[in-house]
Amino acid sequence: MDRANPPTSVAHYNVNYGNFKADVYAQIRQEAFGEDIGQNSWHTADEQNRFLSWLELDQGKRLLDVACGAGGPALRIAANSGCSVTGVDVHQQALNTARSLAAERGLAGRAEFRVVDATQPLPFPDAHFDAITCIDAINHLADRPGILAEWTRVLKPGGRVLFTDPIIVTGPLTNTEISVRTSAGFYLVVPRGYDELVLAQSGLRLLTNEDVTENMARIAEARHAARAARSAALREIEGDGAYGDEQEFLAVTGRLAREGRLSRFVYCAAKLGGSEH
Repeated sequence: MDRANPPTSVAHYNVNYGNFKADVYAQIRQEAFGEDIGQNSWHTADEQNRFLSWLELDQGKRLLDVACGAGGPALRIAANSGCSVTGVDVHQQALNTARSLAAERGLAGRAEFRVVDATQPLPFPDAHFDAITCIDAINHLADRPGILAEWTRVLKPGGRVLFTDPIIVTGPLTNTEISVRTSAGFYLVVPRGYDELVLAQSGLRLLTNEDVTENMARIAEARHAARAARSAALREIEGDGAYGDEQEFLAVTGRLAREGRLSRFVYCAAKLGGSEH
């Protein structure tokens, strides 16, 4: 079991991953994100297209996607760039879906998905990957200096790391708001500037740093509305308690993001020793 994700968190994510292919969840993703790429975060296809341009991926290169979930975003990168992808996650149900999607899309030869505890040393050799992504999940990993040091180890010189941190403190928060926003397991809540400091300490050169809170605000609100419109079906699947908890989580997430009090930033950095040195 991933120590960063205790049983309550696993149950929370299994509601989504266990029902990933159900029509009602596909409808919610389509309505909330505009394009369903199999995401379970604040990530859109347009945003991924922009991020992909920073990673310099093409045929023959290798991407590691940490906390890949059901694999949709990683598979879209493989299809659009020609690279091969390795997705790691602690949730077996998510990875079962990822493998099924890879087979359906004819990408099984360029995509593998493995159960890996990302809080532990990664089961890959040094300088193995050309790029690493982690979308809206680094906040679930406790030891950020250790995590980034491990990512740096498995990254080739000049290779790129891209992650979003969706829980950066940028305003006043109540204890109740923090409790709701961090209800799905372990969360590392950090102040603005912390990620830049840890990146520099990890032998990574920061290339890009952008505020992408607007996506989180908009998608949280859209997911809340799309779920509310299908509340009867969702209550039957999830149960009243889990349905209500998820709605409260989305409402609080949207409000804190809209008011600029808990923000989301994207970071892209390069490992020293390559062309970016």
